[in-house]
Amino acid sequence: MDENYPDIEIYLAHADIERINAWLNDAIQALPLTARGKSKWLTTGERNGNDIPVMLVTRAADGFASLWFDSPATPWSSDSDCARAAALALECEVRCSLGGWQPGDDPDRFLQVLPDGSEGPINWPDSGT
Repeated sequence: MDENYPDIEIYLAHADIERINAWLNDAIQALPLTARGKSKWLTTGERNGNDIPVMLVTRAADGFASLWFDSPATPWSSDSDCARAAALALECEVRCSLGGWQPGDDPDRFLQVLPDGSEGPINWPDSGT
Protein backbone atom coordinates (compact mmCIF):
# COMPACT_ATOMS: atom_id res chain seq x y z
CA MET A 1 0.00 0.00 0.00
CA ASP A 2 1.47 3.34 -1.04
CA GLU A 3 -0.53 5.60 1.24
CA ASN A 4 -1.01 5.42 5.00
CA TYR A 5 -4.42 5.15 6.61
CA PRO A 6 -5.67 8.56 7.86
CA ASP A 7 -5.59 7.15 11.41
CA ILE A 8 -4.72 3.87 13.10
CA GLU A 9 -6.61 2.07 15.87
CA ILE A 10 -5.58 -1.16 17.53
CA TYR A 11 -6.86 -3.03 20.60
CA LEU A 12 -4.44 -4.36 23.20
CA ALA A 13 -5.17 -7.33 25.47
CA HIS A 14 -2.90 -5.82 28.15
CA ALA A 15 -2.34 -2.10 28.70
CA ASP A 16 1.05 -2.03 30.43
CA ILE A 17 1.58 1.75 30.47
CA GLU A 18 5.35 1.60 30.98
CA ARG A 19 5.82 -0.85 28.13
CA ILE A 20 3.48 1.14 25.84
CA ASN A 21 5.40 4.33 26.68
CA ALA A 22 8.71 2.68 25.73
CA TRP A 23 7.28 1.39 22.44
CA LEU A 24 5.69 4.74 21.55
CA ASN A 25 8.96 6.51 22.32
CA ASP A 26 10.90 4.13 20.07
CA ALA A 27 8.34 4.22 17.25
CA ILE A 28 7.30 7.88 17.17
CA GLN A 29 9.41 9.70 19.80
CA ALA A 30 6.31 10.16 21.97
CA LEU A 31 6.49 11.64 25.43
CA PRO A 32 5.09 9.44 28.23
CA LEU A 33 1.32 9.02 28.27
CA THR A 34 -0.49 11.40 30.63
CA ALA A 35 -3.66 10.39 32.47
CA ARG A 36 -6.68 12.44 31.35
CA GLY A 37 -9.45 10.79 33.33
CA LYS A 38 -10.22 7.41 34.83
CA SER A 39 -9.18 5.27 31.84
CA LYS A 40 -7.98 7.78 29.22
CA TRP A 41 -4.34 8.61 28.48
CA LEU A 42 -2.91 11.08 25.94
CA THR A 43 0.43 11.89 24.36
CA THR A 44 1.83 13.23 21.12
CA GLY A 45 4.57 11.69 19.03
CA GLU A 46 6.41 13.02 16.01
CA ARG A 47 7.64 11.61 12.72
CA ASN A 48 9.21 13.47 9.82
CA GLY A 49 8.11 16.80 11.30
CA ASN A 50 4.48 15.70 11.71
CA ASP A 51 2.73 15.58 15.09
CA ILE A 52 0.99 12.29 15.89
CA PRO A 53 -1.70 12.63 18.60
CA VAL A 54 -2.14 9.37 20.53
CA MET A 55 -4.99 8.32 22.81
CA LEU A 56 -5.11 5.19 24.96
CA VAL A 57 -8.41 4.12 26.52
CA THR A 58 -7.62 1.32 28.95
CA ARG A 59 -11.14 -0.10 29.21
CA ALA A 60 -12.46 0.18 25.69
CA ALA A 61 -13.99 -3.17 24.62
CA ASP A 62 -14.26 -6.63 26.19
CA GLY A 63 -11.27 -6.06 28.46
CA PHE A 64 -9.11 -4.65 25.65
CA ALA A 65 -7.53 -1.21 25.57
CA SER A 66 -7.89 0.99 22.49
CA LEU A 67 -4.75 2.68 21.17
CA TRP A 68 -5.54 5.35 18.56
CA PHE A 69 -3.09 7.32 16.44
CA ASP A 70 -4.88 10.36 14.95
CA SER A 71 -2.53 10.95 12.02
CA PRO A 72 -1.52 9.49 8.64
CA ALA A 73 2.15 10.17 9.57
CA THR A 74 2.65 6.98 11.61
CA PRO A 75 5.36 4.48 10.61
CA TRP A 76 2.60 1.97 9.76
CA SER A 77 0.56 2.10 6.58
CA SER A 78 -2.41 0.24 8.09
CA ASP A 79 -4.01 -0.94 11.32
CA SER A 80 -2.74 -4.47 10.64
CA ASP A 81 0.88 -3.28 10.21
CA CYS A 82 0.63 -1.45 13.54
CA ALA A 83 -1.00 -4.47 15.22
CA ARG A 84 1.85 -6.73 14.12
CA ALA A 85 4.47 -4.29 15.45
CA ALA A 86 2.58 -3.82 18.73
CA ALA A 87 2.09 -7.55 19.36
CA LEU A 88 5.81 -8.12 18.94
CA ALA A 89 6.95 -5.10 20.98
CA LEU A 90 4.35 -5.33 23.75
CA GLU A 91 4.23 -9.14 23.88
CA CYS A 92 0.45 -9.25 24.03
CA GLU A 93 -2.50 -10.11 21.84
CA VAL A 94 -3.54 -7.25 19.56
CA ARG A 95 -6.70 -6.89 17.48
CA CYS A 96 -7.64 -4.48 14.72
CA SER A 97 -10.08 -4.10 11.88
CA LEU A 98 -9.39 -6.25 8.84
CA GLY A 99 -9.09 -3.17 6.65
CA GLY A 100 -11.11 -0.29 5.36
CA TRP A 101 -14.76 -0.95 6.10
CA GLN A 102 -17.20 -0.97 3.18
CA PRO A 103 -21.02 -1.19 3.24
CA GLY A 104 -21.95 -4.86 3.47
CA ASP A 105 -18.80 -5.83 5.39
CA ASP A 106 -19.20 -7.67 8.69
CA PRO A 107 -18.41 -5.10 11.42
CA ASP A 108 -17.46 -7.91 13.85
CA ARG A 109 -14.59 -9.28 11.73
CA PHE A 110 -11.20 -8.39 13.16
CA LEU A 111 -7.60 -9.45 12.73
CA GLN A 112 -6.12 -11.12 15.79
CA VAL A 113 -2.31 -10.94 16.09
CA LEU A 114 -0.54 -12.93 18.79
CA PRO A 115 2.91 -12.19 20.26
CA ASP A 116 4.37 -15.26 18.53
CA GLY A 117 3.52 -13.72 15.16
CA SER A 118 0.55 -15.94 14.37
CA GLU A 119 -2.53 -14.13 13.13
CA GLY A 120 -5.91 -14.65 11.58
CA PRO A 121 -9.41 -13.26 11.23
CA ILE A 122 -11.83 -13.59 14.15
CA ASN A 123 -15.37 -12.55 14.99
CA TRP A 124 -15.27 -10.12 17.87
CA PRO A 125 -16.92 -9.98 20.38
CA ASP A 126 -18.01 -13.56 19.62
CA SER A 127 -14.49 -14.99 19.32
CA GLY A 128 -14.68 -16.85 22.62
CA THR A 129 -11.35 -15.47 23.82
